[in-house]
Amino acid sequence: NPETFWVTTGMFPQELIVALPTRVKLSKVTVQCCLVRTLRIERSVSKEPVGFEHCIEKDLQYTEGELQTEEFPLPDFQATYLRFIIKSAFDHFVSVHRVMAEGT
Repeated sequence: NPETFWVTTGMFPQELIVALPTRVKLSKVTVQCCLVRTLRIERSVSKEPVGFEHCIEKDLQYTEGELQTEEFPLPDFQATYLRFIIKSAFDHFVSVHRVMAEGT
């Protein structure tokens, strides 16, 4: 729903876990957020959200008054759960507006 978003509580790191419907092969994840400085993505292939492993970490560019849209290429990448860790931010509170995963 484009009218909703997730907001941090003001301390870092913060994390958000997305459950996929089944184990899938992803090629790319795109995140739309606001005021995120450093974002890390981890994955789990377990049936429960445990055993996460580091996939990619990126410093995002500051965008004044606009959403940050960041693509993370993940070739030959399988996951059942994705964990997004906001390690640092440009302000006390940040928001995640959309997470889009592409693959099969």
